[in-house]
Amino acid sequence: MTNWTILRPSSGWRLIDWKELTRYKDLLYFLTIRGIKARYAQSILGVGWAIIQPLFTTLVFTVVFGNLAGISSDGVPYVIFSFAAMAPWNYFSNTLTESSNSLVQNANMITKVYFPRLVLPLSAAFSKLLDFAIGLVMLAGFMVYFKFVPTIWALFLPVLILILLLASLGLGMLLSAMAVQYRDVKHAVTFVVQLLMYAAPVVYPTSNVPEQYQFWYSLNPMVGVIEGFRAALLGTQPMPWDWIATGGAVSLFLFLFGAFYFRRMERVFADVA
Repeated sequence: MTNWTILRPSSGWRLIDWKELTRYKDLLYFLTIRGIKARYAQSILGVGWAIIQPLFTTLVFTVVFGNLAGISSDGVPYVIFSFAAMAPWNYFSNTLTESSNSLVQNANMITKVYFPRLVLPLSAAFSKLLDFAIGLVMLAGFMVYFKFVPTIWALFLPVLILILLLASLGLGMLLSAMAVQYRDVKHAVTFVVQLLMYAAPVVYPTSNVPEQYQFWYSLNPMVGVIEGFRAALLGTQPMPWDWIATGGAVSLFLFLFGAFYFRRMERVFADVA
């Protein structure tokens, strides 16, 4: 009796094949390490750029928004108020920028060999975790310098980081899939990310937003993450559980929608890459 295996093109909306991703975990690890090395290879300061960039950005924000514009910092020094937001925001923005171009940059791999295409945006996101970890260490240094003791709510930082990861990965998968067909995405993401920074409480507190608009404002998942970081580490306000819950729900939706959309478009990547 002859056994036949029938191969059919995938169609419709499909879930992530976690078992397949597990089989390609070595490739994911290799691409993640490659992304880290490519960022800092042949540079004089190397990983030092992960320190200099957010540090100088924070200093500029402190001078312009904290000193000249006199924006409120919820009663804490503006430099640490700003840096507590820059640590998660930098991860979010860098992940979107790198993920959106991950498929286009690796078009040769896509057209020559099979592997789960999801590995590419995932490796771009994971490679940014090193910068995020360095940012957290720097934030801890600021807290020691300014004599801030984390609140008990710091135990919930992993929840905030999970929301950050879901939002970053979800939008990263969505944008990477769109960028294969629409090359304008690569150019649009660069300045859109810059604009989005001012739609998140990076340089100002959420208390500056009129109360009647705060629910709609909290639909931006970075609002709950950033204000949660400040509340947990600096004690600027009680933990904003309502903003965190809203942002968490939006982040989960973005992750699921981004994964479904990516899987739906995956079958055409090799044709248009």
